[in-house]
Amino acid sequence: MTAATRPVCVLVGAPGSGKTTVGQVLAGELGVEFRDTDADIERLAGKPIPEIFVDEGEEHFRALERAAVAAALASCDGVLALGGGAVLAEENRAALIGHRVVHLSVELTDAVKRVGLGAGRPLLAINPRATLKHLMDQRRPLYAEVATATVVTDGRTPEEIAAEIIPLLKR
Repeated sequence: MTAATRPVCVLVGAPGSGKTTVGQVLAGELGVEFRDTDADIERLAGKPIPEIFVDEGEEHFRALERAAVAAALASCDGVLALGGGAVLAEENRAALIGHRVVHLSVELTDAVKRVGLGAGRPLLAINPRATLKHLMDQRRPLYAEVATATVVTDGRTPEEIAAEIIPLLKR
């Protein structure tokens, strides 16, 4: 990989917005790799994200996440999906400047249908619906801040969403 390696696009959005599913479809359509920073973190930590939260806490997870985002932005030349909370870190938002960042927008009803109510998502363990709404409200302005495009995912298939994204990448 050269110093000029950069993602074709970076997907951001709330839990349940479809970052992983749409990202895999999009990468397949474009013939490039798909990479997910949450998977990178789990591989490096040697355990699932919920265990990181329980064993070391959210602050430790966020430090791992900042490192994973920086590494992925520097080495991924395909479609990159960031964890839903990655935009909380100012350094991650700054690192996204100059990248094609697509915000996959989702409303609470669809997000709940897609993620269920908290299974395997540590921040949604207590009162998942209210917590997810709070996270979405808190993060939405940050997704908008980093995004070069926003695509609504509600009621749509991953293939329909990917088909909308592809022309945005040619601009």
